[in-house]
Formats: sequence, C-alpha cells, structure tokens
Amino acid sequence: MDTTALSAAYNALVDAATTVADAGEAPPPGEWNADEILAHVALVTAATIATTASVAAGAHTTYDNRLAQDTWTIHRVISLAGGSAELRERIRSQGEALCALAGPALSGTELDTPVPALLLSHDTALVNGPVPLRDIITGLAAAELPGHTRQLLALLPTEDKP
Repeated sequence: MDTTALSAAYNALVDAATTVADAGEAPPPGEWNADEILAHVALVTAATIATTASVAAGAHTTYDNRLAQDTWTIHRVISLAGGSAELRERIRSQGEALCALAGPALSGTELDTPVPALLLSHDTALVNGPVPLRDIITGLAAAELPGHTRQLLALLPTEDKP
C-alpha cells in the first residue's frame, strides 16, 4: 500500500497544529480547542494502529471511534500526554508507525480484510458495517486528517489564515 498521502496528511496536520499553538484563538462554543482536536486524532490513530496490527496478527478485530469522541477520554489523553507539543509528537510518531505497518508490511489480502466498523461524527453514524481495512486507512488520509487540519486552521485569527 502506498502511504504517501497518509504521511502527507499527518505532516499537514502536525504543521497546522504547530501554527495554531503559536497563534490560535479559542474555538466557537461547542467546538473543540486545538488540544482536544489533537487528542481525538491521537485516539483515532491509536485505534487504527490497533486494528491494523490485529489484522496483521490474524486476529478478529473491530473498528469503533466512539472512545475518540468521549470528552473524558479526550481530556485524559491531553493530561497524560503532557501538553500540546507532546500531543503533536505523539501524532507524528503514530503516523510514522501506521505508515510503516500499513505500507510494506501488509499484503493486499490483509488490506482487503473486512473489519466491522462503527464510525460516528456528531452523534451520527457515518458507517455501521464491514469496511475493508484499506478503506479505514485511506479514509484517514482522504477525510479524517484533512478535516481536522482545516478545523485547526479555523482557530487562527482571520489575518493569519492561509
């Protein structure tokens, strides 16, 4: 699997998070701040790594992003990580690990393994059924990470937005 797009998406997100750390504003009411976005991404990435590793190990697995949406869990990750810089480093390292695992390590058959998935966004089920592992991984590069990159950049003051 070519992980070039996935790697680029992680790099763009970390770059945006670094920019926002220096000049970000408070989010609108009801929206996540930069650290909450980063903790969410760290949780999603950890779940993706776990699912990918389970498939590589020949184990049955599922993919469920509900924990990555839980406020208590998000704040626990922020606290355990130690701060914004540490969250950025965690995500950078996780992205490298996922790219290394998904890229050369998995066969096409493994990447095509259907994984029972439940993906929620704002309390709405976007996916509730089997998804090939490949689509979970490419979905991070195509939608999840770019969406959170835009969400981070939206925290910049108007004059600083690209």
